[in-house]
Amino acid sequence: MKPYLAAALQMTSVPDLDHNLAQAEELIDLATRRGAELITLPENFSFLGDENAKFKRAEEICKASEKFIKTMAQRYRITLLGGGYPVPSPDGRTYNRALLVNDNGEELTRYDKVHLFDVNLPDGNTYQESADVTSGSALPKVYSSPRLGNIGISVCYDVRFPELYRQLSKDGAEVLIVPAAFTAFTGKDHWQVLLQARAIENTCYMIAPAQTGFHNARRQTHGHAMIIDPWGITLADAGDNVGMAIAEINPSRLEQVRRQMPSLKHRVFG
Repeated sequence: MKPYLAAALQMTSVPDLDHNLAQAEELIDLATRRGAELITLPENFSFLGDENAKFKRAEEICKASEKFIKTMAQRYRITLLGGGYPVPSPDGRTYNRALLVNDNGEELTRYDKVHLFDVNLPDGNTYQESADVTSGSALPKVYSSPRLGNIGISVCYDVRFPELYRQLSKDGAEVLIVPAAFTAFTGKDHWQVLLQARAIENTCYMIAPAQTGFHNARRQTHGHAMIIDPWGITLADAGDNVGMAIAEINPSRLEQVRRQMPSLKHRVFG
């Protein structure tokens, strides 16, 4: 692993596949021009705002999303993470899948979101992800890259479940990626503190691409795509607008923090 720039992209995706992919490519192009070698797209980057339409068009969105991720990685010679997108599952629902590919467009690892967002919020919004989404059945596998470090991936609601990230760090993760579409209501209180907690307790970098703004008349996301260092310091924050958080991932900083705070070596339970 060597020092490199990573980018967490921030989008306002809508129920328009072509529009979303065009927005994503503009941001990828900009991040590449700024020198990013690892670029990450948020959850639902290709379609957001109409769950019924997303479910009915799942196969189309899946194929377009995977083709886009692989094509962009090849075109811009980057490692690219495509946050959650729908993949038809055997039970008639869909998986919410994140896919990591290399600069040849080859799959490095994939992960189907395990923790599903079934929540009634005080602001009146109800989310029932399990109605259309099948929970994944396996922990994400850590991908080991000599150039980019050991990468563990997850998706959005997973960030509330520290045991997942503890397992990733036990498996050697140094960089944790959390593509998200965090609600505006929960995000204002929980998003940053959860990301910082996962970074601190696992002494890992956190890269968190995000959705922002309104995706239909009711659905609003928090934004604030972030990159956080292993000490919990926020290196970059995209704020509320479409754009990106971009920062250096530095192995010497990782080694320094793990040397000064060797908590991973002091685990008693697990």
